[in-house]
Amino acid sequence: MTTSNTGTGDVDPAVLEELARLRDSIDNIDAAVVHMLAERFKCTQQVGRLKAVHQLPPADPAREARQIERLRALAESAKLDPAFAEKLLNFIIAEVIRHHERIAEDAVNGRTATAG
Repeated sequence: MTTSNTGTGDVDPAVLEELARLRDSIDNIDAAVVHMLAERFKCTQQVGRLKAVHQLPPADPAREARQIERLRALAESAKLDPAFAEKLLNFIIAEVIRHHERIAEDAVNGRTATAG
């Protein structure tokens, strides 16, 4: 599919239709990613509360290293850049640790931990 040769720079309607179809798919995938991340963070909030109750540290470097290694392998098998996957997971891990630190602080100060 290419642009028309009319000299006006108009885009072939078939190209616009394909572009819209692909963008709809991207929007659906983005929505799924957001919902999956929300579910993941619900689980990590529970982990944070469990750690706080049992006075475990917010971070677990050994687990994080295993997860990064695992995600890099998954990325490779999915034909996704493993370095990108690692950066994404590191970003998520940093946010989880921040949540766990807040939950632990809330537990020490007698406050109810909030989700988020």
